[in-house]
Amino acid sequence: MLFTGSTLAVLAACGGDKSADTPPADTAVKADTETSIVALGEQKYGQVCASCHMADGMGTPGAFPPLVNSEWLLGNPSVPIAIVLHGLQGPITVGGTQFEGAMQPWGMIPDRDIAAILTYARSAWGNSASAVTEAQVAEIRSSMPEHAAWTADELRAAFPNP
Repeated sequence: MLFTGSTLAVLAACGGDKSADTPPADTAVKADTETSIVALGEQKYGQVCASCHMADGMGTPGAFPPLVNSEWLLGNPSVPIAIVLHGLQGPITVGGTQFEGAMQPWGMIPDRDIAAILTYARSAWGNSASAVTEAQVAEIRSSMPEHAAWTADELRAAFPNP
């Protein structure tokens, strides 16, 4: 079973040893829920995102930026939500490397799946950022339903800590 850092912290806080018997029931339910969200995110990432950002999150050199250690992915969760929902166009610098291109909008994907994909990407490949919730995705979706593809400058202006 895959445990995220937050799940391990919950287990430790409850006095549970990761290798010990059975954690308290509420902790086990939370662990199962987090595990299933990450598993769903990994599956959906493979279907939707891996063709450009690659299975290892390293992107496609010169074309699609990496998600590993990406300041755009790991900062304010509203930023990657907005990018996935509405797309991205124009120059963007990720990890000191500039990319020029476009990401199509994926707003047709259900909120739960977007939350799962982003939760997976924010915790995979050595990344360590908070989970994204379905409610966060729904909030961004409802607050800007007609937004065109974002530019890096628009994202910086719209959201703190991109």
